[in-house]
Amino acid sequence: MTAAGDKSAVSQIFLVAAEASGDRLGVALMRALRERAGRPLQFCGVGGREMTAAGFENLYAMDDFAIIGVSAIPRRLPRIISRIFATVRAVVARRPDVLVVIDSPSYSLWVARLVRLIDRTIPIVDYVSPSVWAWRPGRAKSMRRYVDHVLALLPFEPDVHRRLGGPPCTYVGHPLTDEVAQLRPNAEDAERRRAKPPIILALPGSRSGEVTRLTDIFGQTLGIVAERVGPIEVVVPTVRHLADQVAAATATWSVRPRIVTDTAEKQAAFRAARAALAKSGTVTLELALAGVPMVATYLVSAFEEWLAHRLIVIKSIILANLVIGEDVVPQMLQADCTPQRLARELVPLIGDTPERQRQLDAFARLDAIMEIGTRSPANRAADIVLGVMRQPQTAMAAGVANR
Repeated sequence: MTAAGDKSAVSQIFLVAAEASGDRLGVALMRALRERAGRPLQFCGVGGREMTAAGFENLYAMDDFAIIGVSAIPRRLPRIISRIFATVRAVVARRPDVLVVIDSPSYSLWVARLVRLIDRTIPIVDYVSPSVWAWRPGRAKSMRRYVDHVLALLPFEPDVHRRLGGPPCTYVGHPLTDEVAQLRPNAEDAERRRAKPPIILALPGSRSGEVTRLTDIFGQTLGIVAERVGPIEVVVPTVRHLADQVAAATATWSVRPRIVTDTAEKQAAFRAARAALAKSGTVTLELALAGVPMVATYLVSAFEEWLAHRLIVIKSIILANLVIGEDVVPQMLQADCTPQRLARELVPLIGDTPERQRQLDAFARLDAIMEIGTRSPANRAADIVLGVMRQPQTAMAAGVANR
């Protein structure tokens, strides 16, 4: 660990990113830190391909850590526990100037908790708040013992942490705000958005299980929509490793879709789309920023539904609704996730209707709510990380001990 204020020494930053989304956040943070630090930096820890390509010393394969869905935990638990302890040992041995854990709270926050128990002098930053506003709100208060600052992607999260007694929390911005120019239509795109046949986006998810559960329902839904409104053009943006599965799953659709995996093609489809049918998640915020009215849905196993009813403390799980602060996007979950009900909600969004305009008016408020165009999220995050690093370590340790 370097001495505080020594700009000639190399500062070591230990990053932990256990999923692809964290890898993208991590590489953007690395670039911003290098630009703004004013001294040499070394990066090591757990990350993905993008971070490694940017000069990151990757200690473990990121794929060993990901926890996707409740049902995946039991079979992966021994490996996950082993990797958590290995990561903690690596952090403590290297004594970095700061530890930044990125998303994946089921893994990363255990790393933070154990590191703090062993070495209280290592500052710890959590990049991406766990969803304490949705479930397990008690985590916020407990995080004060082992997290020095939370970097929030959503504008309402700092208030939530204050209310729940969590650590200091700052809204730095969602990475989607850097993509707004690529998501919103120019004049040509806007003309296509109004033209016929309307382009409808179908987004059944970015994980294999989601595609399996939702693709057939989406195909039936779009068939009903086409019967009611006439010809439609369907585009299914997906990730490369699921392209073959999506192609096979959509082969029987009555409305044959165009499947796109390239980022530029996906963004072009968002700019021209008239409406969307989407699995709930970050994509609902992406669609809202693009100005695409949507119906959002989700379908999980009976056990996961039972668990959710007992843990989730919010009315809407649609991210776009949560950020806007209003339930403008209809959510059709579990028993409501049927072709007939989804089609009933989707059809009005294709025409010039009050339902469509209500969503568009709400989406127009996002620039102000999310502070779009004011500053890069990665730069905001980097400044806070550097601020935590610059604190004298003796003061940091004393502050932790007094919590």
